[in-house]
Amino acid sequence: MGNLKVTQIRSIIKTLEVQKRTIAAMGLGRPNYHTILPDNDQTWGMIEKVKHLVKVEKLPE
Repeated sequence: MGNLKVTQIRSIIKTLEVQKRTIAAMGLGRPNYHTILPDNDQTWGMIEKVKHLVKVEKLPE
């Protein structure tokens, strides 16, 4: 498995509380912040909840 670079592209203002908590759990919080997460099912589940707020890039191994 590899890693994913997840970048927040939109603000979490006026979003559901579940989405705000998901963004916080991913280590994000403001637009243009990014974090490196493992490429696994849990990460993809979080990305699916907030896919309209983030951009995902696969990093080379």
